[in-house]
Amino acid sequence: MLFLDRSKRTEAMSFESKKHFQINMIIDKCKTVLILSSVICTFGVLISLHKLLSHDVRLAKPFSPIPAGLYGNYLEPFVEEFPSETKKPDKARDAEAVVSLNAALEMKKNGKADKAMKLFQHAFALSPKHADILNHYGEFLEETKKDIVKADQLYTLALTNYPDHTGAMVNRQRTASIVENLDREMLRKIDEKRDTLLSIPENNAALCRAKKEAYFQHIYHTVAIEGNTMTLQQTRSILETRMAVAGKSIAEHNEILGLDAAMKYINTTLLYRLRDITMGDILEIHKRVLGHVDPVEGGHFRRTQVYVGGHIPPGPSEIQKLMTQFLEWLNSEDALELHPVRYAALAHYKLVYIHPFIDGNGRTSRLLMNLLLMQAGYPPVIITKQHRHLYYQYLQTANEGDVRPFVRFIAQCTERTLNLYLWATSEYSPSIPAIGHPHILTGEGFEEELF
Repeated sequence: MLFLDRSKRTEAMSFESKKHFQINMIIDKCKTVLILSSVICTFGVLISLHKLLSHDVRLAKPFSPIPAGLYGNYLEPFVEEFPSETKKPDKARDAEAVVSLNAALEMKKNGKADKAMKLFQHAFALSPKHADILNHYGEFLEETKKDIVKADQLYTLALTNYPDHTGAMVNRQRTASIVENLDREMLRKIDEKRDTLLSIPENNAALCRAKKEAYFQHIYHTVAIEGNTMTLQQTRSILETRMAVAGKSIAEHNEILGLDAAMKYINTTLLYRLRDITMGDILEIHKRVLGHVDPVEGGHFRRTQVYVGGHIPPGPSEIQKLMTQFLEWLNSEDALELHPVRYAALAHYKLVYIHPFIDGNGRTSRLLMNLLLMQAGYPPVIITKQHRHLYYQYLQTANEGDVRPFVRFIAQCTERTLNLYLWATSEYSPSIPAIGHPHILTGEGFEEELF
């Protein structure tokens, strides 16, 4: 009996020991899982912080362009555009262009640069896609005018039309890195001006006045590019008083109010948001741009084919897919790692190339561009109506294969807009060169492009 009692006690103790051991094992496993989960969460937080800190576009102090005391609405007219006639190759013109090219090369050889320039320009005007003309013209500009940027554009255009052109290929390989360094230096100077502007206190009286003036200028020039005939004073009056201007159409009034409404939507809804830009955001911007002029089409993709000068945008059946691809690029890490000015300019070009709406594509694209710039701390770019022809020229150049001139144009407009603010708040601008007169936006400075 004693033996059996001891055996039972031993079995009970063994069972309790096993049970205790199993409980300890479960507790240890739980501890291990909790520790691993904590480590994984910590790494996730660190990676997220690293990504956020590495993207200045998302964390830079946003620039709010809206001055106090302005209110908003929306609208704008539809202008039907028709395709331009495609130019057929003209053998006689090409032959004349080659003769002019040979004469230009002879003048260049004899040291008569002015006459050579006129002959090169004549040859280019006659045959703007002739690879030999483009290549020799580029070499002339590079050697005599020291204009590497324009020379590089000509070499690029030559290779676009004739990829196997040996001379253009050799020249392009030499100039590409030089031009890239020049572009980076230009963007660095723009960043310095942006940082100076961001250092000005938000409640600075001069800055508040500058914002108000720049806001009027922005809306005036943006609608003027589309053909609106309102003056700057009339635009200001409509925005400040909401009173109609005698002798002007309802559509022109509504264009101004529509852009004002879209800017306010961006400022109050999208500017300080860190998440990705969505399809709905772009549609909401367009809805306010088009507004009362065409409420059926406002905020909706087009359902018919449109024609924009010599550019035929994608068909309506392709728009949804192309817009999805565009938004994937817009929110991708590769795009966000670009310099903000390049990123914004490329976003503008890509959207206006798709041309997803029946009307208001240019205004919506420029508003998206300015949203991206403002999120990075830059003021909204003012593209003046005086430079409308350059704006469309550079878009056409981008359609032909080289988007860099358009990016440089947007960079120039960005710098001029910064100059406007820094000139208006002159206390903060003594160290910034090229600032000191009121005609900053419309004065000389943009060179007439070759194309």
